[in-house]
Amino acid sequence: MKVLVTGAAGFIGFFTARQLLERGETVVGLDNFNEYYDVTLKESRAAILDGFDKFTMVRIDLADREAMDALFAKEKFDKVVHLAAQAGVRYSLENPHAYIDSNIVGTLHILEGCRHNDVEHLVYASSSSVYGANTTMPFSIHQNVDHPLALYGATKKANELMAHTYSSLYGLPTTGLRFFTVYGPFGRPDMALFMFTKNIIEGKPIDVFNYGNHKRDFTYIEDIVEGVIRTMDHTATPNEAWDPAMPDPGTSRVPYRLYNIGNQQPVELMKYIEVIEECVGKKAEKNLLPLQPGDVPDTWADTTDLVADVDYQPATPIEVGVKNFVDWYLEFYQIELKQSA
Repeated sequence: MKVLVTGAAGFIGFFTARQLLERGETVVGLDNFNEYYDVTLKESRAAILDGFDKFTMVRIDLADREAMDALFAKEKFDKVVHLAAQAGVRYSLENPHAYIDSNIVGTLHILEGCRHNDVEHLVYASSSSVYGANTTMPFSIHQNVDHPLALYGATKKANELMAHTYSSLYGLPTTGLRFFTVYGPFGRPDMALFMFTKNIIEGKPIDVFNYGNHKRDFTYIEDIVEGVIRTMDHTATPNEAWDPAMPDPGTSRVPYRLYNIGNQQPVELMKYIEVIEECVGKKAEKNLLPLQPGDVPDTWADTTDLVADVDYQPATPIEVGVKNFVDWYLEFYQIELKQSA
């Protein structure tokens, strides 16, 4: 099987591509290696993937229509796992155009490529950010998600709507995965775990928003990837019981599905920081700040549908996952901790 993994030099894309290669698939990775964060980290991920015989990396921007059309026509992918996107809630307040170019225009090019080249199944990244102003916990795919709080969440909601139209018009099976706060080794430098670990080690204060009253459904990267690949193998099918008089947002009478993919166990941010402190062996100096624009206080995934359909069972506690990240961080940046007396 030949699989296109977009965002293959990114965090989730790298782990997904690697696991597919380890089970023997042929993988084409796509990434534009932009400078949203340290490109050295992306190049390091790509170098690991380049060690596999059945891997090819193409450096293409999703928004480049001609290049995308040519790639699909040449490679004739069996399945596509679309994980590339302009990420980050906060950055969407500074550079909204990047989100339209990558997340809207880029996703259109993916959908068109799948449509015209007989792709069997498209799995794409959505986000817990689509829940926006919702406060009913846990978040369910069967809830309405029409009130995003940031442009990032709005583009992910748009991706879900775009996918549905292609499932409806062209019979393209599509599955959207709403990720909940993914963390682990090789994680993004703009994520809390990376920033907190770096600053605590360097003796710098950490910014703790909402005065530390956040709860997040932190999900370990290997658990996430297990869910992504199980979903890719489980091609979306129509819900024969779907009722247009009472439309279920998470399914459809066409081959379209949505799933939450999270740990199902929200953790208080202060507890998360404590675990980092224990792994680093040093206390954090906390700079307590109000809730940021576009952010939500809590996330909590209802993964009932994903468990029922693909037997998704996340198994990594935060104590293990955070330790794995800190161990990777120290090795990657060649840091030797000085234990406090």
